[in-house]
Amino acid sequence: MTVSVLGLNVQNVTMEQAVNDVYGFFAARESKIVVTPNAEILQMFSQDDRVKQALYAADYVVPDGVGILLAAKRLGRPLKEKVAGVELAEHLLERSAENGNRVYFLGARPGVAAEAKRRLEESMPGLRIVGLRDGYFKPEEEPDIIEEINNLDVDMLFVCLGAPKQELWMAANKSALKVGVMLGLGGSLDIFAQTLSRAPKWMIRCRLEWLYRVWKEPFRLKRIIGLPKFLLSIKK
Repeated sequence: MTVSVLGLNVQNVTMEQAVNDVYGFFAARESKIVVTPNAEILQMFSQDDRVKQALYAADYVVPDGVGILLAAKRLGRPLKEKVAGVELAEHLLERSAENGNRVYFLGARPGVAAEAKRRLEESMPGLRIVGLRDGYFKPEEEPDIIEEINNLDVDMLFVCLGAPKQELWMAANKSALKVGVMLGLGGSLDIFAQTLSRAPKWMIRCRLEWLYRVWKEPFRLKRIIGLPKFLLSIKK
């Protein structure tokens, strides 16, 4: 079941349901696209046609952020819960470790994906991260990256290029890739590598994770300063 938020069909699911749904994409090898928008990406969706088309191309959209929940509520179509992309990724990795699925990390700064791999494989015995590539590649390098991913028989591809670059990249390359599922996951590799931390649990419970991110990464303030006005403008 989905809820339409400004024309974007968002899955109305719990975390457990989302994990089961996305894990079920592995076998078909149809390169399904999973996106995890927050309010900032929703604003891009409403204002930028390229982003709109990229999100329309997604097969599964989960609400990663209280802003999406607020928007849905203001429209009279409340969502069950926030499905944070990094938590969804962690649950999928745990299940993949149990079943021997093949994972590829694309994105982040040089060295971050390798450190994420090291820490994750240490904490999740059986996890198979079969390939890595940082996010600093040129357009002419993309065919080689896609060929490498396809040759590695990847079940799950993490695309961590930041929004909206990762959403645009997945939509543009879906037909060329042969994977089970790919997920746009922003800074998740930095969190797994522990080069970036999530907000304390109490801030997450109080829906203040966005404030923690601005404190840790002040450059985000300029990007989100107009979000409250945007969210308040959403009406039935």
